[in-house]
This record gives sequence, structure tokens and C-alpha cells, in this order.
Amino acid sequence: MSSSKQNSSKDPFIYREFGNENSLARERPIQELPPSQQNPRIQATRSGRKGKTVTVITGFQSKPETLQALVKQLKTQCGSGGTVKDNEIEIQGDHKQKILEILVKLGYKAKISGG
Repeated sequence: MSSSKQNSSKDPFIYREFGNENSLARERPIQELPPSQQNPRIQATRSGRKGKTVTVITGFQSKPETLQALVKQLKTQCGSGGTVKDNEIEIQGDHKQKILEILVKLGYKAKISGG
């Protein structure tokens, strides 16, 4: 009885139809496309950020490591903070034009969206 209690505390599943848990099988592989085949959209927004303007870049099909390297470069060139959230890049402040120039130089087919 104690072994089943111990086993159930480690295992988050109550019932599993197929063998052992394989967390790699649950993760979907992200297909890494070259920059020339990606169409990121750049938009400045204030919604949900207490009135602070943030430039959001969406539409990337890259691995998290690639996005981290890209956000580091954008933060350095814009002179502001930023992060990667849910496969989107957020840069603090309104830097639409500067980010567009940087992404185009890197080979992305970037466009500014919104007003």
C-alpha cells in the first residue's frame, strides 16, 4: 500500500493508457525557418501595461535560443529592456522604425502593423 501511495505522489496522472511518461513526446518540435522565410509583425501597444508603451514583435518561427539571442541584440541597439514571452519579443518603448531596420538588415521580411 505504501508503494502505491509513494508512486502516486510522484506521478501527476491518475490513469495512463500507454506505458511510461515521455515528456519529449509531449513537446512539439518548433520548425526553425531561415529569416528570409519569416514574416514578423511589429506593433507598439499599451494595452494591459498600465499606460507604458511596448513594442511587440510577433510571427517568429524560431527556437527559444534564437529568440533570446535576437532579443539581446534588439535590446542593445534600442537601448532599452525587453523579453521573450510566448514566442513573441517585447521591447520597452516605441521603437517600431529602429526594430524594422534591424530586422530587415538581418534578412527578415518584417512589416509594421497597426496604427
